[in-house]
Amino acid sequence: MTRDIHWLNLLPRDDAIKQLKSCCGSDRWAEQMVNRRPFTTFDQLATTADDVWRSLTADDWLEAFRAHPKIGEKKAVTATSIQSQHWSNSEQAGVQNASGETAASLATLNREYESKFGYIFIVCATGKSSDEMLAILRQRMKNQPAKELRIAAAEQAKITQLRLKKLIE
Repeated sequence: MTRDIHWLNLLPRDDAIKQLKSCCGSDRWAEQMVNRRPFTTFDQLATTADDVWRSLTADDWLEAFRAHPKIGEKKAVTATSIQSQHWSNSEQAGVQNASGETAASLATLNREYESKFGYIFIVCATGKSSDEMLAILRQRMKNQPAKELRIAAAEQAKITQLRLKKLIE
């Protein structure tokens, strides 16, 4: 059953922020999205989400990253909604059947990535196998920090778009 976009417009401010934070863990992003209501179409909502995301600072991006569990794990660093946890588990379905070797490699490289960049590896995992995610992680470990932050932010934007669609549907 698809919700009408107006459902989001009619929510009280705090409730709308909570709903939007299940899509992206940045407080500033959720607040700016609520401030830009009303939305008349999903496309307007999606475009606004990207515009707001690109206008944020690196600190806002890092806050959003902390709302995700590491690939292969269940809990994020920061407390998240049950809806967000459910979506994360679904998005990471590709690692549920990972071989022991792949799971171990993901865990090791996740730690190395976090040590190198200062935040967890963010990838839009929907539809990707554990081997695909491992290959992406290996490739991205070669990046310089400034480039990697932009890539991670772009991946977060993809995740946000998918979750907004789920929120409205």
